Amino acid sequence: MKNRDLKAWMWSDAVEMLARAERMHRDLFRPAAGSGRAATPQWEPPVDVFETDQELRVLAALPGVDPDHIQVSIANGVLIIAGGRILPPELRTATIHRLELPQGRFERQLQLPTGRYEVGRPSVINGCLLVVLRKLV
Repeated sequence: MKNRDLKAWMWSDAVEMLARAERMHRDLFRPAAGSGRAATPQWEPPVDVFETDQELRVLAALPGVDPDHIQVSIANGVLIIAGGRILPPELRTATIHRLELPQGRFERQLQLPTGRYEVGRPSVINGCLLVVLRKLV
C-alpha cells in the first residue's frame, strides 16, 4: 500500500469514527420520552451526500420505512428528512428476540452548501431514500 493510500484510509476512518461519535452523543442526550416534546425524533438515519455541477444527491438509509410516510423539505438552507418506522401490527404481539432497527420517529437535518435548490420527487432504491436537489441559478 502506498504511503498516500494509507494516509487517505486513516483519514477516512477517523472521519467515520467522529461521525459515529457525534450520532451516539446526540442519541445519548436526546430528551426523555414524556418530557413534553412528543415530536422529538428518536433516531437519525445515516446519509451519504454527493454533489455534481447540476445537483446534490442525498441517500438516506431507511430500510423498512414506508416511503409515503417520509417528509422532505428545505428550510433556511437545511434539508430535513423526517418520518417514522413502526412495527407492523401483525408483529406487535410477537416475541421479539432481537430488535436492532430503530423504531419511532426519525429526523435528519443537513446543512446544504450555499445556493438555491429545488427538491425533486424522492425515490427508494434498495431500502434507501434518494433525494435529488436540483441547483437553481
